[in-house]
Amino acid sequence: MKFSRRDLFKSAAVATGGVAAETIFNRPATGSQSTAQSLPPAFDALKPLGDHVKPIRAVELQARVAHAQQLMTDSKPRFEALYVTPGTTLVYYTGIHWWPSERILALLVPRQGDPLLVTPAFEEGRLREQMRWPVEIRVWQEDESPYPIIEKWLAERGIRTGQVGVEATTRYVFFDGLRHAATSLDYTSGDPITVGCRAQKNAHELDLMRLACSATCAVYKAVFASLREGMTQREVSELASRGYARMGLQGEASVFFGPSSALPHGSREEQVLREGTGVMIDDGTTVEGYQSDVTRMGVLGKPPEKLQHAFEIVRNAQNAALAAAVAGHECGSVDDAARKVITDAGFGPGYKYFPHRLGHGIGMDGHESPYLVRGNRTILEPGMTFSNEPGIYVVGDYGMRCEDDMVIAESGEAQLLTPGFQPSLETPVA
Repeated sequence: MKFSRRDLFKSAAVATGGVAAETIFNRPATGSQSTAQSLPPAFDALKPLGDHVKPIRAVELQARVAHAQQLMTDSKPRFEALYVTPGTTLVYYTGIHWWPSERILALLVPRQGDPLLVTPAFEEGRLREQMRWPVEIRVWQEDESPYPIIEKWLAERGIRTGQVGVEATTRYVFFDGLRHAATSLDYTSGDPITVGCRAQKNAHELDLMRLACSATCAVYKAVFASLREGMTQREVSELASRGYARMGLQGEASVFFGPSSALPHGSREEQVLREGTGVMIDDGTTVEGYQSDVTRMGVLGKPPEKLQHAFEIVRNAQNAALAAAVAGHECGSVDDAARKVITDAGFGPGYKYFPHRLGHGIGMDGHESPYLVRGNRTILEPGMTFSNEPGIYVVGDYGMRCEDDMVIAESGEAQLLTPGFQPSLETPVA
């Protein structure tokens, strides 16, 4: 099971005690205060996305498999097959969501010909319920090993030697089982195939990501409009989750006030909102499997001068990153451009006040390859999608991060997937 940053934040929130124990779900309603039965008026504008969401069709999934096969053929040395176990990549190629238990379910994609699914025999019916187009299935019983079944299928297709790509998140036990059954094959990272397929998004994928980003910004706008003194971080986070639910979506928000925001991923210590306190809201939602990751900063009342100064620097860094994110350039150069703005403004050197990379790839996973980090020589290509999230963090005092999602354009600077950069601290969302 792959746990996301959002899963970890959720666990931390549950574990946090103190003020957070009393939530908006068990406090009496007063004024515009949110309760289990109502949301503040600002949430009235949130509506389900409805027909704007166009599902991924079976023909698109089949085209993804064909693309993987073409990449296998073009690779030097070429790949003879791709080995995928449960996770996001399985969903990407098949639309099948499967819990990664100790019993292997695997997708085998040969360089030529039709793919194979291998499943526990008692799970075959459940697997067929999820299948989006006909794929051969071979089963294994509880007292059998699945790996000789895979080895036999590969041999039937003449795949006895050559290179097999193993999807990056495959459990070691699943890799180890296959290599001991099919000993004449060479096993290597499947990233050239899987990342080669997933890193560049097509128009449909980008539309889904724009919808996710727009929904996130709409929820954030309602949340910031509903802030009041005395709220806890958890209360604000729950408001956001309920806002997504109002839109028919599942989404989360990591919320940090004041000193908690000085740690990029927050603190377990609950904070209470006071006048002049900075409010950082991060994370997003998923639309048809495609994610958003957006951070907005606000302040209850008038922004203190130090926050206003930091905000202006961070926004300038975002502009520099957008301008540097050009097809043909190296991923690391985008981090360099943003980091220079922050260090030139006195928040340096290096990682001292901006301790994380500029951004990460985003798509069906919230964080996926490639990454915008110093020294990454991966070449940017049109359709690649990233977060753009420079920050300034003064430990014990405050944090400042603005985060938007962007796509590499055919020419010129990257284009935003979010509706727009943050206008100001007073207006976190336009």
